[in-house]
Amino acid sequence: MVPIARSGWSCGPARCRTPLACWKPMACLSSASLTASWCLLRRLPAWRCCWWSDHMTLPWQQPVSDSYWQASDVATSVFPVLQDTVSADVVVIGAGYAGLSTALHLAREGRSVVVLEAGDIGHGGAGRNNGMVIPALTRAFPDDLRRHYGDVRGERMARFVAGSAAFTFDLIRELGIACEAVQEGWIQPAHSPGRARQALQRARQWQALGASVSELDAAGVQALSGATEYFGGWIAHDGGHVHPLKLVRGLAAAAQAAGAQIYVQSAALKVEAAQPGWQVRTAKGTVQAQRVVVTTDAYADGLFPALQHSVVPVQFYQLATSVLPESVRAQVLPGQVAISDTRGDMHFARPTVDGRLVSGGVLAVPTAWRPRLESRIRARLARVFPHLGQDWRFEHGWFGHVGITLDFLPHLHELAPGVVALTGFNGRGVALAVAAGKMLAEAAQGRSSDDLDIPRTQPKAIPLHGVVRKVATLELLRYRWRDRKEV
Repeated sequence: MVPIARSGWSCGPARCRTPLACWKPMACLSSASLTASWCLLRRLPAWRCCWWSDHMTLPWQQPVSDSYWQASDVATSVFPVLQDTVSADVVVIGAGYAGLSTALHLAREGRSVVVLEAGDIGHGGAGRNNGMVIPALTRAFPDDLRRHYGDVRGERMARFVAGSAAFTFDLIRELGIACEAVQEGWIQPAHSPGRARQALQRARQWQALGASVSELDAAGVQALSGATEYFGGWIAHDGGHVHPLKLVRGLAAAAQAAGAQIYVQSAALKVEAAQPGWQVRTAKGTVQAQRVVVTTDAYADGLFPALQHSVVPVQFYQLATSVLPESVRAQVLPGQVAISDTRGDMHFARPTVDGRLVSGGVLAVPTAWRPRLESRIRARLARVFPHLGQDWRFEHGWFGHVGITLDFLPHLHELAPGVVALTGFNGRGVALAVAAGKMLAEAAQGRSSDDLDIPRTQPKAIPLHGVVRKVATLELLRYRWRDRKEV
């Protein structure tokens, strides 16, 4: 058996390597600025301690803390630990949305499939996110994708993105997953007049593809959301929100019912080429399979260094309020939409079915995160939603990781013959990941790259990856400065 080569990564200056460079604050960092940030970090003991402690714990071992999703989903799913040697057509590493959707679609095609999860179902990003179902990428719009990938491949990827939320909600309905799914739309409001003009242009790009999208003026944003500080924006009518933990547990149950074997507390420790196919070892068992699909995203470890070094895991914090009074709920997100605005330091909010708001963000420094974040988000919500009042508090707070790529695009990689991976959802991992499962199932069955919705490429290592992942959140300070200056 021949182990997969653990390819190295360069340590040169960070440079913009794609036509999407204008989106990439991390890629545009010079080696000098990275060095300065690292020196600053080393001189501040509290920051240094917090950064190191964050990364000394493996991502799937980090506590969910006081998660609203955990508190509001008392049902638990029981899956075994792999303790034997099993065989399958395909082994999927990672039981999040993408991995479970892949397993479901493979099983429906009659393929035998094994899913390995390092923690428990929903303990990673799929159970920690804000649950917004968004049919759009973080930064790229259809014209950007055409420029980046060419007219044919770019438009194909844009159509895939545009249909991802509808695909997700349709699958939820088909499977009968009780995950508090609300498909009333997602709004991207503009925080400045210039961003409002840009938002209208981008909405028209989606409309040209046939996406269910409408332009909004300031009054339209306020009528649907109750937010008064915005200058316009656009709404994706297919978008919405779900209870993310109930969704991932529902997908696991559906995949298992279709014939997939799911094992938890069974981290993949080694992947080796075997005859035939591949062998994946865990602490207590082994899977022999013809093909391997990797869907770990921000929770990638050292199993595939080239994949791990192509994405930066950024810690993202969530807060859930107490149940709001009926009078407030009639004026704050009255249309049950989800919103996330155009700021670099993004402001977002979504309602829950029991009348709470979920919001949050990124912190430049994670020290004492709960009181600091509560203070910041309380002030932010009061400014965005003047009808919110004071009769509420934060009852839950938790965090997880978002996988960020240099170009803010998801990437489909072929790590070796028969080994494919999808990474880099960049905060859009509910709709995109669920929809991508169908594509990954096709890739695992040998479908040509030309027939896949996302172009297949080789992973590119982020220069100075170990440093970048520790100082990336300091870019938030620049985002905030830019947000204040935009007109």
